[in-house]
Amino acid sequence: MTTEKATFGAGCFWGVEETFRKLKGVTSTAVGYAGGTKENPTYENVCSDETGHAEVVQVEFDPLQISYDELLDVFWSNHNPTTLNRQGPDIGTQYSSVIFYHSPEQKAAAEKSKIDMSDRFNRPIVTQIEAARKFWRAEEYHQRYLEKRGQSHCAI
Repeated sequence: MTTEKATFGAGCFWGVEETFRKLKGVTSTAVGYAGGTKENPTYENVCSDETGHAEVVQVEFDPLQISYDELLDVFWSNHNPTTLNRQGPDIGTQYSSVIFYHSPEQKAAAEKSKIDMSDRFNRPIVTQIEAARKFWRAEEYHQRYLEKRGQSHCAI
């Protein structure tokens, strides 16, 4: 089986991971940090709002079972892409809405989906679309955080 990677930032990574992890065709997920300036950041570094990293979920998927466009649909449907560096009560650059693309095809699909989604929201979409750079895997206690606690979503 040939898999591909997709990386999304859509707020607190615990709930985002759980959403993607349950999809048929997703073979694995990992939460971590991307887009910032500090090498090998810790959760505390990222929460300082000084590293520029976003909390992200890296999704490995089988494109024969689920398409990148379907993953984009899940991304747009499960957070508010019109709030800059904020999701619900969570505020800071680590909660930014961002798509890190891994190929020119993913970039084109992400840009098209952002345009297509613009009519769905009553405010401008602030989601950034950037080339995937280094993904820093978060500390082990963050991996599958909600599953380990028997939860399906974050309580707000």
